[in-house]
Amino acid sequence: MKAVYISKPGGPEVLEVREVEAPVPGQGEVLIDVVAAGLNRADVQQRRGFYPPPPGASEIPGLEVSGRIAGFGPGVTKPFSVGDKVVALLAGGGYAQQVAVPAEQVLRLPEGVDLVTAASLPEVAATVYSNLVMTAQLQPGETVLIHGATGGIGTMAIQLAKAYGAKVATTAGTEEKVSTAKAFLGADIAINYAEEDFPESLRRQNGGKGADVILDVVGAKYLKQNIDALAKYGRLVVIGLQGGTKGELDLGELLKKRAAVVATALRPRPVSEKGAIMNEVRDHVWPLVAEGRIQPLVARTFPLDQAGAAHEYFDSGDHVGKVLLVM
Repeated sequence: MKAVYISKPGGPEVLEVREVEAPVPGQGEVLIDVVAAGLNRADVQQRRGFYPPPPGASEIPGLEVSGRIAGFGPGVTKPFSVGDKVVALLAGGGYAQQVAVPAEQVLRLPEGVDLVTAASLPEVAATVYSNLVMTAQLQPGETVLIHGATGGIGTMAIQLAKAYGAKVATTAGTEEKVSTAKAFLGADIAINYAEEDFPESLRRQNGGKGADVILDVVGAKYLKQNIDALAKYGRLVVIGLQGGTKGELDLGELLKKRAAVVATALRPRPVSEKGAIMNEVRDHVWPLVAEGRIQPLVARTFPLDQAGAAHEYFDSGDHVGKVLLVM
């Protein structure tokens, strides 16, 4: 089969398409003929040499795919059949024509979504639902602040939070993206972080109140401002480190606000946890997609042999929604 490998740490040019042996599904795994694979920030960090795969995971990048079931390893108990259209959450291996994955991490497509577009859903749906709902316990009427409005995580998080009855604030780096977040994605408040101090702007536009929940992909660079932006009993959930790993935390501010800081990662979790999250996604997110309350957004698709061009486009930050590789 064809698969994308990282020849050495670096820019998009280090991605190489190679002919390699197809995977053989092991105990409890299904084999999927991949139709499309989603790009994620973790793939970029892996390409740069900053985010190696978890022990035992494929060195091929790619954390989510859509496709058709091609076969089974021993011990698969989920009721799948060869040819079923599915999506899968991976620890790696998605940039390839086939992938073997634990059956617990595989779901049938939500109604009304085509097979290519479906590749935009599993990783972001699992990440957003597990953090906003399962971890932060977002409630109707609460204010949630989502950083990175127009990326894959941001576009999903805005729509999910709105579907759950939250008031949604978000940040973006240009006026065009601010307008997109409000007019196209439905954010109640959109802040240009390049022009405004986002904690101050949030309170000004939210009746003097901060955020009950913050979903942060930036990390250390935003730590001080995020704590400032929290409301009393607020929950800051850090899921990305684009702005660094080490920052100074003012515990006094946390004490005054009775607030909490949580950091999570999806990729290294055990299969049992990923399976539980995917079951929650099937039960609570897929119906919202089927009803049209959450719309999967695909910015562009690229063929597998143009993985470097896909990463170059992803790195530019010009996309609204997901970037996909199509087999």
